[in-house]
Amino acid sequence: MDPLLQAALDARRHAHAPFSGFRVGAAVETADGRIFTGCNIENATYSLTLCAERVALAKALSEGCRRFRRVAVAAATKVLTPPCGSCRQILWEFCPDAELILVNPDGASETLLVRDLLPRPFDATFL
Repeated sequence: MDPLLQAALDARRHAHAPFSGFRVGAAVETADGRIFTGCNIENATYSLTLCAERVALAKALSEGCRRFRRVAVAAATKVLTPPCGSCRQILWEFCPDAELILVNPDGASETLLVRDLLPRPFDATFL
């Protein structure tokens, strides 16, 4: 299996989802081939929950990475799960040209581009 997809699936096992039971893992691949992972971390208020995609991207950014090739998102759903709106915005700002691969533990996957998830995005050009 592709190491990026396996990393996202593995990260999913670390999710802290005691309220929803919805466990998500993500992995981002930098331009130089490094992989950073994240999982969702729920909070009782829900509004403070951290999504797997944002955790993985924040880890990479905090290590100085700024160029990304691919992002993988893993959830145990039959219909492959795309990033939420907040994650779409963050992914757009940091890796709009990256491939986005949705995957589930059964091996189903779909590949698209981050930029195709958020038509007419808000970004720094509006500031």
